[in-house]
Amino acid sequence: MELPGIAVAVWMFVYFCASVAGYPNGKVREACTSMVPCHGGSPQLSPEHTITVNGTEFKPGDNIEVHLSGPDFEGFFIQARDAEHLDSPAVGSFVLADRRRSQLLTCGRTKNSAVSHTSKAKKKDIKVYWIAPGDAPKHVQFLATVVKKYRIFWVKIPGPIVSQPDVLSPTPPLRATSEVVSTSQPVSYIPKPFSASGCGITKFCIRNPTNCDPGSASCFFLSFQQEESSVFIEMSGPSEGYLAFAFSHDQWMGGDDAYLCVNEDHHVHVSTAHLKERSHPLLDSENALEDVSWRLADGVLQCSFRRSIHLPAYTGRFNLDTSYYIFLANGEAGEGGLIHKHGRQPLVTDGLYNVTGLPQDIGGSRAPRLIKAHGALMFVAWITTVSIGVIVARFFKPVWSHSFLLGKELWFQVHRMLMLTTVMLTSISFVLPFVYRGGWSHQAGFHPYLGCAVMALTIFQPLMAGFRPSRHAPRRQLFNWFHWSTGTTARILAVVTMFLGMDLPALDLPDLWDTYAMIGFVAWHVGTDVLLEIHSYCLIRKVEVIEDDRVQILQSLTSAEAEGHLFKQIVLTIYVCGNIVFLVAFLIAINQV
Repeated sequence: MELPGIAVAVWMFVYFCASVAGYPNGKVREACTSMVPCHGGSPQLSPEHTITVNGTEFKPGDNIEVHLSGPDFEGFFIQARDAEHLDSPAVGSFVLADRRRSQLLTCGRTKNSAVSHTSKAKKKDIKVYWIAPGDAPKHVQFLATVVKKYRIFWVKIPGPIVSQPDVLSPTPPLRATSEVVSTSQPVSYIPKPFSASGCGITKFCIRNPTNCDPGSASCFFLSFQQEESSVFIEMSGPSEGYLAFAFSHDQWMGGDDAYLCVNEDHHVHVSTAHLKERSHPLLDSENALEDVSWRLADGVLQCSFRRSIHLPAYTGRFNLDTSYYIFLANGEAGEGGLIHKHGRQPLVTDGLYNVTGLPQDIGGSRAPRLIKAHGALMFVAWITTVSIGVIVARFFKPVWSHSFLLGKELWFQVHRMLMLTTVMLTSISFVLPFVYRGGWSHQAGFHPYLGCAVMALTIFQPLMAGFRPSRHAPRRQLFNWFHWSTGTTARILAVVTMFLGMDLPALDLPDLWDTYAMIGFVAWHVGTDVLLEIHSYCLIRKVEVIEDDRVQILQSLTSAEAEGHLFKQIVLTIYVCGNIVFLVAFLIAINQV
């Protein structure tokens, strides 16, 4: 498949497909030939709706009133066809009686040759007018597809046959609904949770979290077991809406072979679908799945089925003896089995795998590697290097003022090294999401905008430092103020940006944990800063001796400085250790998503 311009490791924005009811606006030209909605499942066999006309004969140019009626329905699709060749293209054109509820469509080369709904508002009847063409066949039959709700529909409901004058009656036509191959299979119920026994030995398994028990309420499980010329597939996970997996030639959405298990009114429907670029999945009107079973219990959805390794008669179905990337996703399903976009990033295997090859027991990642690297580098930069560098510059000038490194005061060299490291890490991290997505992300909210602001301030800060006035220059105070305010603004924006980024779908660290951990880090940093500020204030008060004896003052100052330096070094050591603990916790969380 082809790599989209703005790529996303999201293989499914699973909604409903382009179909009679799938498009509420009724513009369903894809159904012109088959008149079959792409809802998956099978059409109903006994129509509840009827088609009536106001005449049985016509001549070219005549108008015939066509009336569709029955119990409440949401969508419809009406055509007229050659009664002796119902597979032939639509015949004639229509004129609307109510433009609010119906609209004209062009099927093939015949303009206005079909009529459909304009919205999914419930309706009981529709009236249109058919205009007979000059080259009309001798006998014309009206057909209608009616959608009651997403998975309840009838296809090619046969209507009356109208004929030109003085022609013999047609042979009895084949019932239109019998042309649609039923896709329903005998469905059984799974008695208990799936088992991971045999994973890596007799069957290929994907588990998330790695090595989790399929019987637990937090385990996503997908297995493939080859049985001669077919593969038996099991899928389960915590979902009350749907579970889905797909085979893909790369790690991007588009051109994928997908399989969905959807909970509709406490019954699970298993469907096949095809993913075309970043569009909604196109559910097949028929599929080649056998031995379908399912189970819903304790918030866990399970389904299993069998399919042949090779399916040459079904377009969109991949051969299972080839290596693919495998996606696993879950999400919510609405009324009538309508599936919505998954709430979190799909799990994607880290490489190409052949499910009929050597059995393996693998995991996967819900975050792309470049996004993981982006988050990790930002955490290193803004949790460790910046924070420690600020503490050193703010409180360690008097402590390390008499120590030198490469001709400069030790505190300044440490501060500069940490800040330049921050600039380097932030710059590298800043580029990674653009490399991954191939451009700007319009789905990440304020995070990228704030990230650009942080990047700009990060670059501006060292440039401004390069023009730092000398220590006793008149403008030094102005520089100090700008230097402090720019750095403080960058740090605040960086923390806010990380807060927003942790819950984006591409990374999505564990809920609540990530928020509490970041709040803990902010409290840790602010608490250390306040502690050192209080200590500095107390130190100043201590050396303000009332005695006029200069010796006494110097002795007090020397003693107080010694005590103060030791305290600050202890605090810095503890602070650095604490920052490392926070950083390791975040890196572990990133690695596990």
